[in-house]
Amino acid sequence: MNRWALLPLMFIGLWSLSAAAHAQPMDDSHATTEQSCSFGMAKGEASQSCHVPFPAGCLVANVPGTDKPWSTFSKGGNTFCRFDEKGTDWKTKITGSCNRCKSDHCSAQFSVRFDCSQQSH
Repeated sequence: MNRWALLPLMFIGLWSLSAAAHAQPMDDSHATTEQSCSFGMAKGEASQSCHVPFPAGCLVANVPGTDKPWSTFSKGGNTFCRFDEKGTDWKTKITGSCNRCKSDHCSAQFSVRFDCSQQSH
């Protein structure tokens, strides 16, 4: 099969993805802003943490359709990361932390979405 024979199949696949992306419900959506903190660690380095800054006048947004904070984290390397239960109240402070780095390098980024629609201008 030549490469041009696959072109219609690729177009159909892209059209399907585009149609699915536009099918997301838009009601109850609010403008949000995102804040994050990140750090890197070398092998054997002890646990690290960082604080996600709160924008003035904003509240942590909820994942649409839930009452869960709209937050995520990503990590690289061999370490265990989480939002710290003792250092996070989701109202005034948010702390992300990772355990000791067990690979050559580790990194982490903690991100939180905020709803600032209550903020006065």
